[in-house]
Amino acid sequence: MEQYPILLAGLTGYVIAAMFSSIPVGPINLTILNEGAQRGFRWAMLIGLGASTMEVIYCALSFTGFSTLFNDHLVKAAMQLFSFLFLLFIGYKFLTAQTVHVPTKLDSASRKFEAKLGKKLHPRSAFTTGFVRVMGNLGVLLTWIVLAANFMAHDWVADTFAAKSACVAGVALGTNTWFFIFSYSISRGHGKFSEATLLRFQHLSGISLIAVGLFDGAHIIWQLARHKI
Repeated sequence: MEQYPILLAGLTGYVIAAMFSSIPVGPINLTILNEGAQRGFRWAMLIGLGASTMEVIYCALSFTGFSTLFNDHLVKAAMQLFSFLFLLFIGYKFLTAQTVHVPTKLDSASRKFEAKLGKKLHPRSAFTTGFVRVMGNLGVLLTWIVLAANFMAHDWVADTFAAKSACVAGVALGTNTWFFIFSYSISRGHGKFSEATLLRFQHLSGISLIAVGLFDGAHIIWQLARHKI
């Protein structure tokens, strides 16, 4: 895959975006769950489309700040270690959760920010509802900053415009793939997605994040062994 940096970047964006979008505790998935059963597939999908548009914007903005950061090997190694611990921590939180909502310290700040945006922008359509909710979610921006740094630290996304664009395109495709599947499923049967079902999805998401974190750790060990550190 290292011989095909564009393909690697696009695949990385697609897989990670689909994985994080499928975590059911987010405000967008809960909005689709609540409104999709009442207003149908089209309304639910437009919410997801608005959300994915803002998420792609956050992803693109996150990449712009890391063009020269990883010229320093110490910074690159520190970011790899941080992303490894970050994925394990988030995965553990989701895996051990007893409810579908896992509160974080950013929740209250995000709710206040989203409320201010809602008063100023007055989202009325499905698309703008999804767009504004992601815009007001500070955790989404923070997550993409960490993920973008992680991708570049591991050389999964090369420091080129083409590779970054491919990753952003993969993110767009990955998020919309999940929202399409989720919106269709919700419109066909709301009762199938009880709190217990969502909690199982959440636990599976936690397992997936821990698996990615362990893969991250194995990559770090392999690098240390290769350089005989």
